[in-house]
Amino acid sequence: MAASLRIDRPGRHLFLCSDQTVPKCCSKEEGIRSWNYLKKRCKELGLETAELPLWRTKANCLRICAMGPVALVYPDQVYYHSCSPEVLERILQEHIICGRTVEEYRITVPK
Repeated sequence: MAASLRIDRPGRHLFLCSDQTVPKCCSKEEGIRSWNYLKKRCKELGLETAELPLWRTKANCLRICAMGPVALVYPDQVYYHSCSPEVLERILQEHIICGRTVEEYRITVPK
């Protein structure tokens, strides 16, 4: 399984807070809708089989319990809020494919 997933290759990993045990950042339906969209688009765009693959994981909770669904792109350490299918499309196109953070939805911590 590990070989078929190509985990030995460098790439990015997108964690999406979805299908939570106790929904806090968004409704269960919103989270599941975003997760299903993410799975579908990753396959359609060939991101899982790309030279630098994108892995995706459904997270029960990313501990930022507001403005969800919340996503984390690793290893870039960029958190995003309001990850509806429309926002996920922008993250895939702009961040994952083009390497540019989608600042409009980035969660930042005041310094």
